[in-house]
Amino acid sequence: MGLLARVVARFTGRDELPAGFGGRLEPEERVLAVGGIAGGGHVVATSWGVWLPGDAPRRIGWHLISKATWSGGTIVLVEAEESGDAGGAMLIVDRPPRPLRLAEPGRVPQVVHERVTGSISFRHHRELPGGGAWFLQRKVPGRDGTVLQVRADPGTDEAVVRQVAADVARKLAP
Repeated sequence: MGLLARVVARFTGRDELPAGFGGRLEPEERVLAVGGIAGGGHVVATSWGVWLPGDAPRRIGWHLISKATWSGGTIVLVEAEESGDAGGAMLIVDRPPRPLRLAEPGRVPQVVHERVTGSISFRHHRELPGGGAWFLQRKVPGRDGTVLQVRADPGTDEAVVRQVAADVARKLAP
């Protein structure tokens, strides 16, 4: 990034896309931070989510990042996968953690923390037969309103989770 581009990025609080970025941003999507990955490639944090590097870069929306940690130069992202609908509530399960060693983190750790935390409007853990479940209302980038997500604890009765999730969604419906 040239001197003028760095000055503009610092002044506006926005970064530019790295050279060779293969993703396609939405018209309203803006770059918030870019971090260089050890061994090549970049993590790009935008107003809509985090773009993961690769031959076919893909974005994880902020509402689908269950957890993000930063330690020792590595950011670890836990992505939630939608596993079904329960009467308007989105059932989710966590995918395996994905560690990304950042040689040049820039503002990526800060932006990821702020955006993941900021996407959560409400969270509550409810005890259920065999375990429990987390109920989260989250903002979805690029859309108005929130989505109700339900993540069951391991061993929790799936039928009960579906029924309770549908009941909660019905109570929250406008």
